Amino acid sequence: MGNKFIHWFLFCALSAIWGSSFILMKVGLTELSPFQVASIRMLSAGLVLLPFAWKALKKIATKKMGIVLLSGILGSFIPAYLFCIAETKIDSALAGILNSLTPLFTILIGVLFFKTHTNAQKNLGVFIGFLGLCFLFAAGKKIKLENLSFASLVIVATFFYGLNVNMVGKYLQNIRALNIVAMAFAFLIIPSAIVLYGTGYFNLNFKHQAIINSSLASICLGVVGTSIASILFYMLLKRSGVIFASMVTYLIPFIAVSWGIYYGETSSFIQVGSLLIILVGVYIVNKPQQQ
Repeated sequence: MGNKFIHWFLFCALSAIWGSSFILMKVGLTELSPFQVASIRMLSAGLVLLPFAWKALKKIATKKMGIVLLSGILGSFIPAYLFCIAETKIDSALAGILNSLTPLFTILIGVLFFKTHTNAQKNLGVFIGFLGLCFLFAAGKKIKLENLSFASLVIVATFFYGLNVNMVGKYLQNIRALNIVAMAFAFLIIPSAIVLYGTGYFNLNFKHQAIINSSLASICLGVVGTSIASILFYMLLKRSGVIFASMVTYLIPFIAVSWGIYYGETSSFIQVGSLLIILVGVYIVNKPQQQ
């Protein structure tokens, strides 16, 4: 009973944290540029994970460091900026829904570029997921899709997520996930600080409460939504296994939509319906085959 409670506690905590990330981006963007919000997120996460990176440095082979760095860039750095730029024009709820395409891209990229074995069930799941995406875009005006190109940035970000998962699975399989994450974010501290400095963040007037609030939301996004959430996820993964941990994917978009509604964003039945279709596709992709 104790273990089950811990499993569900970690599951709910992760869903709440990751589902809230999209609205935190929106709050950060009220006074800061997308580049500043994303840079603060990456910098904060890197600083929190720095103690783990010191230990990871001794456990990761030198020849693997380049792949670890690439993992950080593809799986965190670039998507962070893409999401923030996208949310300057689209609702946080829509960003949360589009983020649920990640498992589908993971399968699709695995098949196309990494020679991952597939079957009819997974192909059906990918097809249904993209069908849901088509419905989402077909109803663009009704769900206030202000700019298709900005929504597409989120899709590109989920593509990078899927690419990173496959890359880590193929080339970094024997390295602890926490060591990969910690080392990757440590590498990103310097470029994040450079971008933050280059955008003039340190010249802002921090006497204004609005700027402080946006900065705190961005820091929370990095510390809680990125570094702590990563640690919790790997705890859940280790305790409960891949299948249970992957179920977090299903609750995240509903949390994102709920926060969007709370902050006055409009969600239509078509939007929610498209989400359900996408999640059905994700479920079919992840469902174990019966022997």
